[in-house]
Order: sequence, then structure tokens, then C-alpha cells
Amino acid sequence: MPRVDVSVSCPVFESFRVQQVAGMFDVPLEAQSHESFSVELPELEEPWEVGLIVGPSGSGKSTVARAAYREQLYQRADWPTDRAVIDCFEHLPIERVVELFTAVGFSSPPSWVKPYAVLSNGEQFRCDLVSALGAGCGALGASSQIPARTCSEPVKPAPSAHQPAPIIFDEFTSVVDRNVAKACSTAIAKGVRRGSLPRFVAVTCHYDVAEWLEADWVLDMATGTLTRRRLRRPRLELAIHRCGLAAWEPFARHHYLSGSLNRVARCYLATWSGVPVAFAATLPVIGRRAHRRFTRLVTLPDFQGMGIGTRVLAEVASLHRELGHRVNITSSHPSLIRHCRSSSLWKAVSVNKLGRRHGSRISAGYRSSAGRAVVSFEYQGS
Repeated sequence: MPRVDVSVSCPVFESFRVQQVAGMFDVPLEAQSHESFSVELPELEEPWEVGLIVGPSGSGKSTVARAAYREQLYQRADWPTDRAVIDCFEHLPIERVVELFTAVGFSSPPSWVKPYAVLSNGEQFRCDLVSALGAGCGALGASSQIPARTCSEPVKPAPSAHQPAPIIFDEFTSVVDRNVAKACSTAIAKGVRRGSLPRFVAVTCHYDVAEWLEADWVLDMATGTLTRRRLRRPRLELAIHRCGLAAWEPFARHHYLSGSLNRVARCYLATWSGVPVAFAATLPVIGRRAHRRFTRLVTLPDFQGMGIGTRVLAEVASLHRELGHRVNITSSHPSLIRHCRSSSLWKAVSVNKLGRRHGSRISAGYRSSAGRAVVSFEYQGS
């Protein structure tokens, strides 16, 4: 287990006010101010996936992270104001960018086509995460105006081929709501353990993310102690209620197809500690008795990445199954398709690379899937 020993200093500039403060608070003045830190960190070759360096402001978190990981420490960059965030990763295939966005819980296509500057704090934070996790060395082109991290000498000891270098993210969740922090932490932990994201070390003053990250190790700079254990994520308790059409309003602008909702839709609202977090709605399948389909499934951006949407999907489908209904969902969203393919609760029943066109029986306001590759699944039950 390597020990990181680092000392930092800065000059103390004498001035009238400096002398005043020294006299008022009995602060001893020297030519330089010194701080030293000595802590242990896990080896890079060890089989860990998520780490956490945490402690109050001024405890040396960033100093230790820079000394230990050097080039792996992500440096935030300026985002262009005249380009959609989806256009800022032109050296990555669009499929990979979408995968990274959804992996960090940024699953709202309407927000992908906006510039970084107009996004919410939570969405901007997720974009920074994507930049850190997916850009790598030189993946962001010069024309994107977001400078790539410089690839110089590797951190020593260099990680083995089986343990690639981790991404170190300083000020993790420092600028976002704590619900967003929990959602982002959960999304990253899932992505890393699924293998779609690299190893990750969060550096933060917020202790509340430790369990949601399910960190394999935690270095607490307040005490200088390193704890090794896989923390367990708290159980997410959701309540799902039948609701009216009015509940759709705060969710409408986050749906990737249309904000409209059929009047005959059967609607469900999911809440977490009394706070609305997700919405689902189903419609009858025309011409098929006791057969329904999902027409809307939306999780609010601040809560994306926690698996809320897929849990609501399964619960609502189960409620319909208890009423004797067959239930289908058709989607083009990669993360939802991936989930349903891997879940025993759902069975793929059709794949349409060009989507579906519907005849005149569908109302004029209906938006079909024509032109979009979609996959349809039917609920199988537990």
C-alpha cells in the first residue's frame, strides 16, 4: 500500500492589513506558510473500481489527489457557447457519446441538443463527467473548443493492462443539489461496474455520496485514515400512484418525442420521499382486447441514472398484468433497450430499423416511430 507524502508552501506577503490580522488574531507570520500531508492510498494495480477521497475544505484532498494521480486528475475545460453539447465530442462515435450520456444519468435527448451554458447545474455537471470519463487522451478535437487532457508521462507505478488508469474528478458534486449528487453517484457506480466507464475516484467535501458511489475504498482527509470496504447503496423507496393528466405537466418538456399526452391515457406518478420523480402512462393497443402499451415514461433529469425509470416501468407493467392485460413498450432509447434486453421481465418481440408507419386509424396528432430504429418488448412478469 503506497504512502503519499506531500508538502506544500506559499509565500506570506507582508502588508499593513496582513500585520493587522496577525495582531488581531495572534497569527504568527513567517516567510512562508507550510502544510504537510501523509496518507495511504490503494495500489493502482489492486482490483478496485471506485474510490473516494473526502474531507472538509482545506484538509488537503486536492493536494493529495494531484500528488498521487497527476495526469489522471481531470481538468475542467471551457465549453463552446455556439454548439450543442452532443457536437462537442466529434472524435467519438455518436453511439459512444449517447452511451456515456446515459451512463452518467444524462438521459434527456432534448437537452443534448442545447449548448452547455443553458443547461441546469445538474446537467452541466453530468456533461463534465462525460468529458472526464469519455474524452480520454485527445478524444476531444481541437475544433470542439474543449481542450483535451494532456497525455504526458504516466502516473507511477503505472497500472497494469488489466487495471487501466482511473479518472480522478475533483470537486465531485460540489455545485449540485444533493439529490442530483446521489443520482450521479449511483449512475457512475453502475457504469463502472458494468464496464462501460473507466475506474473512478471522486474527490469531494461531501460525505453523503460515499454509499451512493458504493466506494471500494474511502480516504477521509479529516482523520487521514483509509478504509477498505464496499459500501452498500441505500435502498430507494418509491411510491407509485394513479394520477390525472395534470401530473404530466412538469415532465412534458423532458420527453424526447412530444410533450402532448392522449386524454385517455392511464397515468402513474412515482414519488421519492413525497417528491415527484417519474411519470408513466399507458394506452390501449388499438384492435387488441386487454392489451396496452406504454406511451410515456419520463424520469426528471435530477433523478436520472438511479434506475427509477426502469423500476417504474416494471411496477406499472405488473399492475396491468394483475388486471389481466398484456403490456408492451416500444423505444429507440439505447439505455432502455439495453435494460429490457438484459431483464428476464421483458421479451423482445420485434425490431424495426426504420420504425413503424401507421394507417389512418391513428389520430392526426399521433407521432409514429417512422424513421427511427425501435425495439418492442412485452412484459413477461416475474
